[in-house]
Amino acid sequence: MPHLKMPRKPQPLWKEWDRKAQKCGVRHTVYSVNGDEYTGEWLDNKKDGKGTQVWKKTGAIYDGDWKRGNRSGFGTFSLPDPVTGEYVKAYSGGWKDDMKDGFGTYFYSETEYYEGEWSKDKRSGWGRMYYEDGGISEGEWLNDKLDGQGMFRLANENRYEGSWKNGMKHGPGKFVYLDKGQLYEAVWVENIAKCGKMSDFGREGAPAAPVYPIPKIHLLDPEAVLKDARATLPIEED
Repeated sequence: MPHLKMPRKPQPLWKEWDRKAQKCGVRHTVYSVNGDEYTGEWLDNKKDGKGTQVWKKTGAIYDGDWKRGNRSGFGTFSLPDPVTGEYVKAYSGGWKDDMKDGFGTYFYSETEYYEGEWSKDKRSGWGRMYYEDGGISEGEWLNDKLDGQGMFRLANENRYEGSWKNGMKHGPGKFVYLDKGQLYEAVWVENIAKCGKMSDFGREGAPAAPVYPIPKIHLLDPEAVLKDARATLPIEED
């Protein structure tokens, strides 16, 4: 018995047009109605994979990883220089849900930048901040501020090492005056030293050492005095 092949029923044109409109895989540049453009990979009509986005309004450009329509993974975000028009790197590192997340470097200017960990677009975790005046902040960050153990070093190498809270020296710490050859060990509350002791620290080789050394303290029990003073301060115990 002969086999009859039934002709395929033609599909409505709108179904073919809809199929072609679905973005999946590598595509040429796709333009948005606001003038933004994207070139790269798609999945289920969303940017997913490797791709480059250019924002028309600001001229900013992002080149890197995408997931479900958001910047996620590793990528570089650059902005055009207002004078030369050349692209200047603003951030390079990890992203998650369209926000800086993970390890990355953000450039505030040519000489001021932060390299370290991020969470939800804020400096959080371990990181190091370089300032235009030569200073450096290094340590634990939370919500864009030093919080935990950290160090702040001035351009002249003098430095504070110790506890921080909400961007301020808070808790036990020490300030090293390398230019004077002195060491100040104290307890701070909101950037103010409340009690401590100053001692000579390598003053023989210090470039600006005081004429006379710090005299000896002759308290019977200086540690007990410091302990009593610390007990009156509003410092949270670990």
